[in-house]
Amino acid sequence: MLDYLRIMLTARVAKMDERGASAVEYGLLVAGIAALIVAVVFAFGGVINNVFGDTCNAVAGGAGTGGC
Repeated sequence: MLDYLRIMLTARVAKMDERGASAVEYGLLVAGIAALIVAVVFAFGGVINNVFGDTCNAVAGGAGTGGC
């Protein structure tokens, strides 16, 4: 009976250790994705801004109203 309890407690501690490792892995994954988003925004931010500006000016010019 004592061996059974010891095995159960050891399994529970091992499960908790794996849960902590999973949290760290997910945290690293989220940090990597956030860094990638920041890099893409800095790399293509000006291009995207120009595309939206050109589109806004084209729509405003075709409608005959004021600029953007």
